Amino acid sequence: MNGRADLRLGITDVAPVVSCGSFSTRAVVGEHVPITATVFREGHDAVGANVVFTPPAEPDRRAGRPPLVRMVEFGPEPDRWLATVVPDREGLWTFQVEAWDDPLRTWHHDVEVKVEAGQGADELANDLESGARLFDEVAEAAPREHRAALTAAAVALRDTSLELIARLTPALSPALQRVLQDNPVRRLVTRSPRYEVWVDRPRALYGSWYEFFPRSEGPVVGGTRTHGTFAQAAERLPAIAEMAFDVVYLPPIHPIGTVNRKGKNNTLVAHDDDTGSPWAIGSEEGGHDAVHPQLGTLEDFRAFVDRTRELGMEVALDLALQAAPDHPWVTSHPEWFTTKPDGTIAYAENPPKKYQDIYPLNFDNDPDGLYTEVLRVVRHWMDAGVRIFRVDNPHTKPLNFWHWLIWEIKKADPDVLFLAEAFTRPAMMHQLARIGFTQSYTYFTWRTQRAELEEYGQQLVESAHYMRPNFFVNTPDILHESLQLGGPPMFKIRAVLASMLSPTWGVYSGFELFEHVAVRPGSEEYLDTEKFQLRPRDWAGAEAAGRSLAPYLRRLNEVRRAHPALQQLRTLRFHPVDNPRLLCFSKTDPGSDDAVLVVVSLDSTNTQIGTTSVDLPALGLDWSDRFAVTDEITGATYDWGQFNYVELDPHREPAHVFTVHRALPPGPISLA
Repeated sequence: MNGRADLRLGITDVAPVVSCGSFSTRAVVGEHVPITATVFREGHDAVGANVVFTPPAEPDRRAGRPPLVRMVEFGPEPDRWLATVVPDREGLWTFQVEAWDDPLRTWHHDVEVKVEAGQGADELANDLESGARLFDEVAEAAPREHRAALTAAAVALRDTSLELIARLTPALSPALQRVLQDNPVRRLVTRSPRYEVWVDRPRALYGSWYEFFPRSEGPVVGGTRTHGTFAQAAERLPAIAEMAFDVVYLPPIHPIGTVNRKGKNNTLVAHDDDTGSPWAIGSEEGGHDAVHPQLGTLEDFRAFVDRTRELGMEVALDLALQAAPDHPWVTSHPEWFTTKPDGTIAYAENPPKKYQDIYPLNFDNDPDGLYTEVLRVVRHWMDAGVRIFRVDNPHTKPLNFWHWLIWEIKKADPDVLFLAEAFTRPAMMHQLARIGFTQSYTYFTWRTQRAELEEYGQQLVESAHYMRPNFFVNTPDILHESLQLGGPPMFKIRAVLASMLSPTWGVYSGFELFEHVAVRPGSEEYLDTEKFQLRPRDWAGAEAAGRSLAPYLRRLNEVRRAHPALQQLRTLRFHPVDNPRLLCFSKTDPGSDDAVLVVVSLDSTNTQIGTTSVDLPALGLDWSDRFAVTDEITGATYDWGQFNYVELDPHREPAHVFTVHRALPPGPISLA
């Protein structure tokens, strides 16, 4: 058997790696990405390790060897090494772990041990000369400003006129050890495979989303609801910006089919004034590249996008790959649909739900033609200013199609983002993330108890290197029982949980008005669901009467913007509380001292009390430290330590959102 020089040292368990390197790890610009590996060798000589983090190739940048990021040993397990890399631009990066024999560290250890054992200069003669030669070697390659000190250390090691400690002192000085750390002697270099990291813009990880239907923004005239336009919907944008949202998400804006159109509350028979579902796309007025005439024109949509940007936000547009029975595709490309034995085209079903107004696409009959058409449609809306697409039911389309489409787009436009609306089996949700989706809807809506919130949060942290969650508290399809029955305090609770646990979260319009009535007991569908009818709302009247959650949502989003810790996912940590109706968690920012600690009640009816047991090292503190926390909701400051009494009345304030201070701030401090 032939030897393999490139396998001289052991490198295993490299992370983060997705599916053994089949897909790219994910990060965003400026994110601190931890890279870990197990590094070891035979015998007792020291090893070193580093990461080679290579940026995307760019024509206007001079090529050169990427810097080596030194790894350090960490954690309770032996031989586990860590480095943190921070990408500074979008695109496809790669990383590779290098392990190597570290003669400098071996020499340092051996000399210290022998000196402690009482050996003298004569017994250490070979060690002293070996060290001098190593320092000579480092001096030849080190930056000019360090060469004199390195040479002086070598001279001292060889100077037999000095006492042993005097000969060793320059070489073992902390200052020179820092120089050696940056200028190691690397021998027997062994390399791992090269792994990919796709780096998105920061909005891929962090943002606050607001979903609303432009068609509901028309005025009520003489008691009659009128269809809204993009121009009228744009009048709603300042209020959304005032709540400090970042992304305005619109359901489909295309012509709506008239064949099998659904009526109000998803009834099978539509009346003349029924608007139908925006997800039943296409009619004689056009298909996926057209604008619903009652909303306006393509230029009106562009103006809406421009206005959104002026207010510091951006538009996310629904991409729903399905068709109404009267979509132009049904006539021009019947092969893109599934024909049943009786000759009719199959409509969508999700038993017990039936969608007679929607035909699913069949990607098997003419994949080349359908792939090309969908790519054209996406680029059409990109040309209109859209850089985020919320994809409807991607789990019902082939994985290879999505992998092709997403990366075909990102070749030229790496800033385009895709959110997967896939409330489906975990394996499919995770695979959609692996193959390229930027974000994913989650099971957050159905996680209401502490144990399941902690378990689910930990699962998301473990998959943070490829799957980014988007915590929507409600959607046009999902009005959870907790919101139906929990009253206004539960709306606050769910908003705090979503906005603080996940770096990206969202609300569907009407949440701030505490809309909570289901179409029937046991259903998660809204009564008079906006999916099938216009639903204008009296925003100003509700806020004037104090019946709006908008100021609270604004405060949560302002806190998120002010705290880099809340824009992270990887640093989420849960802390014990002796009351299961209280949840305590924290987030920190690796790039700063920012830390946020949240305690929230899960009970919207009764006051809950308990004692926290905070993992202080997770906040960058020692176990015995006392520190101040300031509640970002109420403004109160408290003196805290590891164990802290908490009392939360949901009718007053169901949560603490604490800024953690390393030093005591000025002003009054409460001990409770």
